[in-house]
Amino acid sequence: MVESTERGQGARTTSPSQVKIVVPDDHSMVSLLGSRDELLHVIERAFHSDIHVRGNEITVTGAEAETELVSRLFAELIDLLKGGTQLTPDAVERSLAMLRTDTKERPAEVLTLDVLSSRGRTIRPKTLNQKRYVDAIDKHTVVFGIGPAGTGKTYLAMAKAVKALQDKKVNRIILTRPAVEAGERLGFLPGTLYEKIDPYLRPLYDALHDMVDPDSIPRLMAAGTIEVAPLAYMRGRTLNDSFIILDEAQNTSPEQMKMFLTRLGFGSKVVVTGDVTQVDLPNGQDSGLRVVQGILEGIDDIHFCRLNSHDVVRHKLVTDIVDAYSRYDESRVSEIKQGAAGRGSSRKRGR
Repeated sequence: MVESTERGQGARTTSPSQVKIVVPDDHSMVSLLGSRDELLHVIERAFHSDIHVRGNEITVTGAEAETELVSRLFAELIDLLKGGTQLTPDAVERSLAMLRTDTKERPAEVLTLDVLSSRGRTIRPKTLNQKRYVDAIDKHTVVFGIGPAGTGKTYLAMAKAVKALQDKKVNRIILTRPAVEAGERLGFLPGTLYEKIDPYLRPLYDALHDMVDPDSIPRLMAAGTIEVAPLAYMRGRTLNDSFIILDEAQNTSPEQMKMFLTRLGFGSKVVVTGDVTQVDLPNGQDSGLRVVQGILEGIDDIHFCRLNSHDVVRHKLVTDIVDAYSRYDESRVSEIKQGAAGRGSSRKRGR
C-alpha cells in the first residue's frame, strides 16, 4: 500500500513529483519485485520515472501523472499478493494495461476472479474484456463472444459451463461446432460417423479434459450429461436445462445460426463463439456470425462481447500476428475501395 506521498514544489508545472510506497512487513519484497528483480525491471521498462528501492520502501520520482500510475500499480500488485496470486511478468503487464485504460474495475479484482477450480488449478480471466465476457455469461441468456484466436472465448465459456453443471444450475452441457472442413467429403472418410467427425470436435474435447476428470468423461457422455456433437445434430431439438456452446460460429451459414439459436429451451444458456476474420465457408458464402450481429444486437438478454488482440493469452507473438493481419486486411480493403473509385472515374471520363 502507499503509506506516504511527497510531491515536489510546483506540482502544476513540470517539476518532478515523488511518491514513496511503503510495503507492509508481511509481504516479501522478493515476491513483489521478483527473483533478481525481474518484475521490477518490467515496471522500470514501462515508465520513464526513476524507481528506487531501499528496504521495504519504494521511491518513485518523475512526472506527476506517471508517479501516480506507478503507485497505483504497486498497490494492485500488493493486493494480488494478499489474495494469494503469484506475480509474474505477464500479471504485471496485464495489470498495467488495465490501469492505463482508466476503467472502474481494478486489476486485483479481475485477476483474482475464480471462474472454475478443477484438477488442482484455477481458471481466471486475464484481461478486463475477459472478465466482462464472464460477467455477461452470468447476466444474460445468450452471449456472443467474438474475437481473434487465443482470447479465451471457448475456454472461458467451457469453464462457465462446467461450473454451472457442478452447481446444478443446468442438467447437461452441449458442445457443438460446424464441421465445415469436412463438407461433402464426410461420407468418403474412413471409420464410423463419430470417428469421421472427431477431428473437427477435438478442440472441444481437449478443453473439456482440462476441466473434468478424464476418467469420468465417458460416463458423463454415455449418460447424456455432456454431449459433443456437430451442429447438424441440433436440428429439430429443443434444449432445456442445458448450457449450450456453439464454437467456430463464423463457419455457420445464416440459416444454420437461426436454426441453432431457436433450439433454446427453458432454463438454458447459450454461448456462441467465433472469429469473423477466419471464415472458412466456400464460395464467399455469408457467415452466420457476421449476419446475426445486425439482426440481434440490442435485444434484451442477448449480449455481444467483443475481444481483441489485447485479450490474447497465448504467446506474445500471437498478439503481434493478429495486429499485423488486421493492418493487412485494412490496407486491402482500402486498396479495393481506391481501385473501385478509380474505375468509376475512368468510366465517367470515357462518356
